Amino acid sequence: MRVFRGIPAEGEAPVALTIGNFDGVHRGHQAMLARLRETADRLGVVACVMVFEPHPREFFAPDRAPTRLTSLREKLELLAAAGVERVQVCRFDYDFARIGAEEFIVRILRDGLAVKWILVGDDFRFGARRAGDFALLQAFAGKCGYEAEAMPTYVVDGLRVSSTAVREALMQGGLGRVEILLGRPYSISGRVVHGDKLGKVLGYPTANIQLKHNRPPLSGIFVVEVDIRPHAATALIPPDQAEMMRGVASLGVRPTVHEHGKPVLEVHLFDFDRELYGRHLRVHFLHKLRDEEKLPDLETLAQRIAQDAEEARRFFASCTVAASGVIAGASRILN
Repeated sequence: MRVFRGIPAEGEAPVALTIGNFDGVHRGHQAMLARLRETADRLGVVACVMVFEPHPREFFAPDRAPTRLTSLREKLELLAAAGVERVQVCRFDYDFARIGAEEFIVRILRDGLAVKWILVGDDFRFGARRAGDFALLQAFAGKCGYEAEAMPTYVVDGLRVSSTAVREALMQGGLGRVEILLGRPYSISGRVVHGDKLGKVLGYPTANIQLKHNRPPLSGIFVVEVDIRPHAATALIPPDQAEMMRGVASLGVRPTVHEHGKPVLEVHLFDFDRELYGRHLRVHFLHKLRDEEKLPDLETLAQRIAQDAEEARRFFASCTVAASGVIAGASRILN
C-alpha cells in the first residue's frame, strides 16, 4: 500500500475512492472497503482512501473531540489489511477547511485524484461549512467523469455500527459488543518503551507500550493476547509471522502509584523473560477483569496483580483458540 501526504495538482492514474475518518475501521468501514476493492477491480483502477489528519473535530474543538480508537499508524495497517492500495492523508487545517464544496469536487476529486468512482456514507458532508453532500456529488458526476454511490448505515445483530458505538461499548467495558462491531477484538499497538520498572520490583515485569494519545477509549485491567512484531516493523504483520503471547494488561493512570498520572498501557506476559525494548507490540483486549482502583500500598498491589494473573490464566483455560491465534468470541463468553 502506498501512502501520500496531501493532494497532487494532477492525478497520475484514475482511482476508485472512498472518503472518511475510518476511526477503528469497524465492520461498516470494512463493508465500504470491500465495495471499494470490488469496484476498483471491475474498473481496473486503484483502490484509494482519503483520510484526514487531524480529525476535523480535533482541529476545531480539541477539548470536545471524541477519543481516537486508532492512531494513524494503526488505521493504515488496518486499511492495508483490507486491500486498499493507496491512501491520501490530507492535513486538515484552516486552508483545507475553507475549500468550498464545488471546488473540492473539481480541484481535488477530478483534477488531483482523477476519480472515476466514489463511495461515501449516506450522511457524508464535505467542503466549507459542510455544504457538500451526496446529492452535490451526483450533480457533478457527469461533468467531472465519475460515478457516485452512497453506502447506507451498516447494522449487525441489531446494532448500528459506528465509531461512536464502539467508543461507548469500550467505555462500558462491553468487549463482547465491541468485537461484534469491529469483527475482531479491540487492539492497541505501539513500541515498547522504558517505564519506572515497578512491575519488576513487584515480581511482575511489564512491557510499557507507548500510547499515541493521552485519552485511550477504555481503562481497567484486562485479559490480553499480544502480537510481538519483528524489530522496527513498519507494516502489518500476518498472524503467522508474529509471535503471539498471552498475559494481563493494565491501562490507566495507576492511582496506587501516581496521584495525577497520565494513562499508561502495561502488559505482563505469561512465561516470558526476553528483552522487548524497541519492539512493536499489538495488544488484543479479550476480557475486562476489573476497573482500576487505588490500593493502600504496594504489597496489596502485588497481591492484586497475582489475582488478576490467575484469573486471566483461568480465562484462557476456558476458551478455544482460533486458527488466527487470537481467541475468537472469547470476550462474549464472559461478558
